[in-house]
Formats: sequence, C-alpha cells, structure tokens
Amino acid sequence: MDSRFLGIPEIVDVPSVAVVVDVMRACTVAAWAFAQGAEKIVLAESLEDALALKGRHPDWVALKDGPPAPGFDAVNSPGLLRSVDLTGRTVVQKTTAGTVGALAVKEASLVLCAGFVVAEATARLLRTRECASVTFVVTGEGGRADEDLACAQYIAGRAVEAGTDADEFLRRAAASRAAAELTEGVREGAHPEDVALCLELDRFPFAMVAAPEDSLMVLRPCTVPAIPV
Repeated sequence: MDSRFLGIPEIVDVPSVAVVVDVMRACTVAAWAFAQGAEKIVLAESLEDALALKGRHPDWVALKDGPPAPGFDAVNSPGLLRSVDLTGRTVVQKTTAGTVGALAVKEASLVLCAGFVVAEATARLLRTRECASVTFVVTGEGGRADEDLACAQYIAGRAVEAGTDADEFLRRAAASRAAAELTEGVREGAHPEDVALCLELDRFPFAMVAAPEDSLMVLRPCTVPAIPV
C-alpha cells in the first residue's frame, strides 16, 4: 500500500482513498458519539452552518470546539460526551481541524475518519478493501501535529503489517503539543481525562466512513469483520 501523509493545505488533488486523522479530539469524539448511540454525524462546514442545521432539526445535537456556546448542545470533548445519551440521535459536528479535513477530501471514493480509538478497525478496513494508495490527512497544526501523524503512521503500518507495535506511536502522541495543551488547560471545553481517552488504543471495534448524503457529508460507523489468522 502506497501511503501519503499530507496536511490539509497540501491537498491539491482528489485522493482515491483518504483517512482523516484528528486524535485530539474530533475523531475520538465522533467515535464516542457512536458508542453513546448516535446514528450519524453531520460534518458542518462552519459554525453558522451547524447552527442552521440545528435550527432546521431541533432534535439534532450540535457540537463544537471550545467552551459552551448558545445554540450548541455539547463541546468537542470525549470526557464530557461519554456521559451523554445519544441513542438514535443525529450529531452535527464542527471543529477546527477534523471536520475541515474530512470536507477537504469529500470527493474521494472512500473517506475514513480515525484516531487511536478506532485504529485497528480502520487498518482492517483498508486491508479488506485492498487499497493500493491511501492519503492520510494529518489535520492538526497544518499537517505537523505529531499525535495525528503518529496515529496515521501507525494505521498505515497496521494496514500492511499486522505486527506493527503501537507503543512508540502512542508515546509520541502523549508527548505532543496538543496533549500538553489539553493537560495544562490551554484548550477550553476540555475534561481532565481527554488525553487518556484519546490514547485508548482500539477502544471501539468499528471504523468510521464519511460519505455525501443529501448534499451533506455524513459520518457513520462501519463494522469490519475480523480477518481470520
């Protein structure tokens, strides 16, 4: 499998397969939303679009980065979201990097969103689909966020070699700027356990696939059967 690792500004061509990685915290939050029962996640282009969607669908759950804000029901924190019952609900998500990265590659034939919590299922889906070329979108810090790059490299490794060990990649993510900012309280709308939750390897058994639905980019969980050894 030929793997490329690009920041959002570096995406100039439509990739055939894209894996959008935002470990801290959009993709981790999306996985937790599905674990809490959400049916689907609509990836909004802007805060205004998110509020407009919420206005048309009052039963949807609107979620954003940063501190709580009028019109939004939740913030982009796995530690805070894990206590919310989302059974059967639609979530509208708008974040600084993760949703932007997914929308940047929305024309790809296959778009996956990933973090460490769904790493193995994501790698298994890439193996199952026999993807020859994959673009990993490293969403944070213009493509330089080491937690995202480490996770992307780990998934790429697992997609071609099931024996790839996670320890080095998790250590890099734990030492990243994003982890430090969350730990030190620099980023608003955070929970003390957010970093630990973002680094829980393979917490969930599903991958997450984004695809256009009725002019919206919609993320859904995808169960990936285990590959017989």
